[in-house]
Amino acid sequence: MITTNVERHGTVLVTVTGALDEDAGAALQRALGDVTASERDLMVDLHGAMSMDADGLLHLLALHRRAESLGLRVLVVGWQPQPQQLMADVAGIRGRGSATGERYAVAGFRRLLEERAQRARDLSDFGAGWLSGV
Repeated sequence: MITTNVERHGTVLVTVTGALDEDAGAALQRALGDVTASERDLMVDLHGAMSMDADGLLHLLALHRRAESLGLRVLVVGWQPQPQQLMADVAGIRGRGSATGERYAVAGFRRLLEERAQRARDLSDFGAGWLSGV
């Protein structure tokens, strides 16, 4: 479940609970639907997001890109172990518990994640299509 709360001092707070997956896309897109010129920041709270797949990562990256295009500063907090590990795996960073949450804020790292998450999703879709055709 994804909730959105616009705080009156200029911050849009998006709280994610449960799985950050393909189904989360529409809710994340709606999160920025009512942004006005008075909002300056987007904070995404992942404390309740216990799992994330490549689709969820792509949706999170799309939200970040859209927020920046609206002129919002973005901060993602509360990275849980599985989403953090997924980002490390997608980015090709070895080692359990890699500090990918801190790297997420760097634009180049986000582009790398986006390219590799898209490739992982495409490969997953190809495999599912191939298996269903057997």
